[in-house]
Amino acid sequence: MRDTQSAKTMPIRGEAEGYNAGMNTTSPSQIRIETIESEALQGNPLGDPHVRQLAVYLPPGYSSHQARYPCLYLLAGYAGSWRSYLNWQPWEEGLQQRLDRLILSGRARPMIVVLPDAFTRYGGSQYLNSTAIGRYQDFLLEIVTWVDKHFRTRPERQCRAIAGKSSGGFGAFHAVLRFPEIFGLLADHSGDKDFAKCYGTDLLKLPGLLERFDVSAVLADPYTFQPKDQAFFDLMNIAAMSAAYSPDPQAPLGFRWPVDPHTGQLVPEVWARWQSFDPLELAPQHKDVLNRLLLYYMDCGNRDEYFIHLGCRLLSRRLTQAGVRHVYEEFDGGHRHTTHRLDRSLEAISHALPD
Repeated sequence: MRDTQSAKTMPIRGEAEGYNAGMNTTSPSQIRIETIESEALQGNPLGDPHVRQLAVYLPPGYSSHQARYPCLYLLAGYAGSWRSYLNWQPWEEGLQQRLDRLILSGRARPMIVVLPDAFTRYGGSQYLNSTAIGRYQDFLLEIVTWVDKHFRTRPERQCRAIAGKSSGGFGAFHAVLRFPEIFGLLADHSGDKDFAKCYGTDLLKLPGLLERFDVSAVLADPYTFQPKDQAFFDLMNIAAMSAAYSPDPQAPLGFRWPVDPHTGQLVPEVWARWQSFDPLELAPQHKDVLNRLLLYYMDCGNRDEYFIHLGCRLLSRRLTQAGVRHVYEEFDGGHRHTTHRLDRSLEAISHALPD
């Protein structure tokens, strides 16, 4: 892997990325859009690009002295990338302005924040390695190595956090289990868990979707398919999850559905593969790894549309029973429009980081 754009780094300052709560000010921080070439993604099954951009937030003061900084890797949810965090949203504070506010007010430590791009033709990878999608978990490790080489990070695990929302929270959890010597702090915002609940309704839709769509044609070229309505999104979401959890090179699509396409009944051997990725099942088995974390933070809205709050409640109970130190917070809200919760996780990360 090598840097393919070291001479073309593009700093984005202040309002280039949006409004600062209606104030016409210039941000004291920087966001750089970098380009890296991934060995892990070369030749991936979907033919997705192996040359990827990532956004890097550099805190106020980064360019004026030679200090080193802790680093947070912030993963986007399904159908998202770093652009999802930086896009302007109505009535919302931009991520750069949020980070500036928290750091300048003393609520958060100055830190480098890295926003990867793990988007795929199916909409996402769950940040896992899969023969149907590609090696996106290995890609995360490549990004860490690249960032440590090109920015003034503190490269110890206790100074490196990973966080995410929805599929990003799920991916952050799995990254901690796979790379315990790399990531020392975890923040999971509404990450997928308790699969029977959070995917149950979507899986019941699958037989109808398979009757409606020419699935092979849609998955081969979702960019040109129209209309991109809720049914299209539902199909892409289930396909992406199946490709991540139950890849099968011998299957016509490269993966297996977890339910019978005609009756909607769970296919036991495939469903067992899905459950092997469920944090609800994995966390108690990996209590020693999780107890090594300086912080295990988890939150969810109490009206989550995918019932993830019920999975979080059960996981928190199991973590407590297993003696795993963690923080679980529930807030009034659903699955969407929850960026404000970064205030809580960034503050918790900052308190847990070593001096």
